[in-house]
Amino acid sequence: MDAFVVRTLGDPVLRLRAREVTEIDGALARTVDAMIETMHRAVGGGLAAPQVGIPQRFFTYLGDDDVPDVLINPEIVESSGEMVFEEGCLSLPGLRLEVVRPAFVTVRGLDLDGNEVVFEGGDDYFGRMLMHEIDHLDGVLAIDRLDPEARTAALRELRRRDALAAVPGTDGR
Repeated sequence: MDAFVVRTLGDPVLRLRAREVTEIDGALARTVDAMIETMHRAVGGGLAAPQVGIPQRFFTYLGDDDVPDVLINPEIVESSGEMVFEEGCLSLPGLRLEVVRPAFVTVRGLDLDGNEVVFEGGDDYFGRMLMHEIDHLDGVLAIDRLDPEARTAALRELRRRDALAAVPGTDGR
């Protein structure tokens, strides 16, 4: 299976609440492999299935020592506190956003063998990535977590980049 095209803001699949994965099989494993390839090509640390047009509850990510992995049907089972961190998103290309999220989370899901796994994090990259990717599975983008003024500025910047990208010789910056 070839790599996917990453969907960007405006694609309706990004706003859907993804369906639970009901069967962990070879087809899912092949999709995961293609998503990992897509994530590598896009230089991302995580990629949710809806970001490649698949409305199912799983995402790929770079784990320990940058080894790619997948988390299936994840859910946040505990969260506390609040922190602000800068985030990027493959579906919001080129933007860096100051996003408020819990300072700590416990996340439960399944690995590709169907085994339950539990992760904890929050004030580190891994914890932020878990929350960010689970948001994608719920149809929420990082831009939705901004205050109205910051959201307007981010949308303006995306429109400016889109306009520049259409001009030969520019790279949208």
